[in-house]
Amino acid sequence: MKRRTAREKAVQCLFQIDMAEVPVKEAIDLVMEDSKENAQYLRYLVDGVLANLTEIDAEIKKYLRGWQLERIANVDRAILRLAFYEIMFEADTPDKVVMNEAIEIAKLFSDEASHRYINGVLASFLQAREAQKA
Repeated sequence: MKRRTAREKAVQCLFQIDMAEVPVKEAIDLVMEDSKENAQYLRYLVDGVLANLTEIDAEIKKYLRGWQLERIANVDRAILRLAFYEIMFEADTPDKVVMNEAIEIAKLFSDEASHRYINGVLASFLQAREAQKA
């Protein structure tokens, strides 16, 4: 499975888990229903987000302007959680790639305003990370 596909499916899983409290295995089985591809990277992403959810959510909240995490559309919250997880915990993928992937996934699953908002939140987060490194 391509990483892009795994990210899209991870967002779908995280959405189901968040909205309907679907168990992880069931959420993965549902998104993989018609696929014979290996879901190893998908499982890795979903497990990583869930294992670090408290820390990820705390970090996201720092960069929300005029919104509370709980009030953001569930799909946008899932996209942000996945992107923040990859930026915070995955050194393999460049931050800009993660940001671009999140924006493209938002365009696929959300609306025009959402992908712009996600772009703004991630840009602020990356800017702050760069400032901390300097």
